[in-house]
Amino acid sequence: MIDFTINEEQLRRTLQRAKERNIIIPTFAEMQNPELIPAKIKDKLKNIGLWDVNSYNLFRITWKNQPIKEGGLFNGVNFLELPPQLTGVPARIIGLVGKWFPTGSHKVGATFGCLVPRLITGQFDPTFQKAVWPSTGNYCRGGAYNAELLSCESIAILPEGMSKERFDWLKQVAGEVIATAGSESNVKEIFDKSWELLKTRDNVVVFNQFDEFGNYLWHYKITGSAVEEVLKQIMDSGDHYRGIVLTTGSAGTIASGDYLKKIYPESKIAAGEALQCPTLLANGYGAHRLEGIGDKHVPWIHNMKNTDMIIAIDDNNAMGLIRLFNEPEGQDYLKSIGISDSIIEQLPLLGISSGANLLMAIKFAKYYELTEKDIVFTVFTDSMELYGSRLKELEEESGPYSRTAAALDYHCHIKAITTDYMQELNYNDRKRIHNLKYFTWIEQQGKDLDELNAQWYDYDNYWGSIPAQADKIDALISQFNEKTGLLK
Repeated sequence: MIDFTINEEQLRRTLQRAKERNIIIPTFAEMQNPELIPAKIKDKLKNIGLWDVNSYNLFRITWKNQPIKEGGLFNGVNFLELPPQLTGVPARIIGLVGKWFPTGSHKVGATFGCLVPRLITGQFDPTFQKAVWPSTGNYCRGGAYNAELLSCESIAILPEGMSKERFDWLKQVAGEVIATAGSESNVKEIFDKSWELLKTRDNVVVFNQFDEFGNYLWHYKITGSAVEEVLKQIMDSGDHYRGIVLTTGSAGTIASGDYLKKIYPESKIAAGEALQCPTLLANGYGAHRLEGIGDKHVPWIHNMKNTDMIIAIDDNNAMGLIRLFNEPEGQDYLKSIGISDSIIEQLPLLGISSGANLLMAIKFAKYYELTEKDIVFTVFTDSMELYGSRLKELEEESGPYSRTAAALDYHCHIKAITTDYMQELNYNDRKRIHNLKYFTWIEQQGKDLDELNAQWYDYDNYWGSIPAQADKIDALISQFNEKTGLLK
C-alpha cells in the first residue's frame, strides 16, 4: 500500500526546492481531466515541446495530449481502432496510443504514481537522495524523465540487451545508467543490482515498478478511466465491451482492467507474456524479444484473483509485424489488400510490445468467436520511434524488404494466428499463479507473508482500498502546491 507518513523536515526541504525550481505538481484529477489544469499552465505549454525537459510537462502526463510534438494542449483520449481488413477478425480492436506522452511512452504515468507520493510526504528528499529506477526499458526512461522534471537525481537500471535508443536517451537525462546482464526476461538481475545499491550507498531510494502500488493506482485511475471514456464515445446500441488484453510487464497497466470490471462486470482481463518465457502459462523461463516485458516472476502488484486468461505470444510473430508496418514495401502491400491510407499512416504508432498486444487481441477475439458488435481493448504502449535500431538489425539479418516478404509476414504473423498457448483461468489456476509470488517476493525480496495472504484471502479489503488513495494523494498535492505559492 502507499505510505502517507509525513517526514516534516524532508518535506520542508522539498518544498523549498520546488519553490526555487518552479515545480508545480498536477493532481490525478487533472491528469484524468485536463480541463481542470489552470490557464496559467496551459499558456506555458503552448511554447514547450512534448519531450522537453521542463517541469510544466508534468501536466502532459495524460492520455489526452494533442498528438503533436510541439506546443500542443489537450483534446480527447488518443486511441486507434484497427479494421477487420487488417486484423482478420470481425471484432472491433481498439488501443490507447502511448506515443503522445512525454518520452513517447505511458510509463511516465506509472513513475509519477511512484515518485510523487514520496515527494509530497517528505519520504523522498531531492536535495540529497537519488531515485533508482529498475526496469526493462520504458519505466526507467519515464522515471529518469520525471525525476529531472521534479529536480531529483536518478539512477536507471536496465538489461544490456535493450535497444540502443533507450541507452542513448537515458545517457542525456539520467545521472547514472547501469546495464545489467541479459535482456527483457532478466528481471532478477535488476533486483539484485537494486539491493546492491541499497547496501552500498546511503542516499538511494528504489522505486521498483513491480511492487510499487503507485504504478497500479495510476493505471487504475487514469488508464482505466481513459478506456471508459473511449467506450462511451464509440459504443453503439447492441455493442458489447468484452475485455482488455495486455502483456503484463510490471502488471501496472493491467490494473485498468480492475477499474473496467467495476463498470462492466462481465468483461474479462487477459494477461499476456512471451511464449519464449511462459512463466504465467507454464511456470516457464527463457529469453525473448518483446522489449519491456519483464518475466520469470509474478509482479507483486498483479491482482491475479481478478485475471481471467493467460495468452502467450510468440516473439517471432510480434517481430514479424515491425517491417510490415513500417517499411514502404510492407505499407504498399497492406494498401493493396484494402487497408486505408489513414490506418497505414498510423501503424508506426505500434512498437514491438504494442504488436504483441495487438496479436493478443486477435487471439482473444478468435477464441471467444467475437463478432462486429464486440469490442476488445488494449494499449499501444509506445511507438517504433523507440526501435529504429531493431529495424536496421532485421535488414542486416534478412536483407532489403520485399513485397513477397510483406505478404508472408501478413499471412504468417496475423492471418495465421491461432488460439494455441491460451488458458482460461479457473479458481485454482489463478491461485497457482498467485502462489508463485511467494518465491520471488517472500523468499528473495523480503515481503511480508501476511500481506501476500491478504491479497488472496482478504481480497475486497486489500485491493478495494487502493483506488481511494488517489484522493489522498490529490489532497496532499494541492497542499504542496499551495505551500509553494507558485499557482498564485
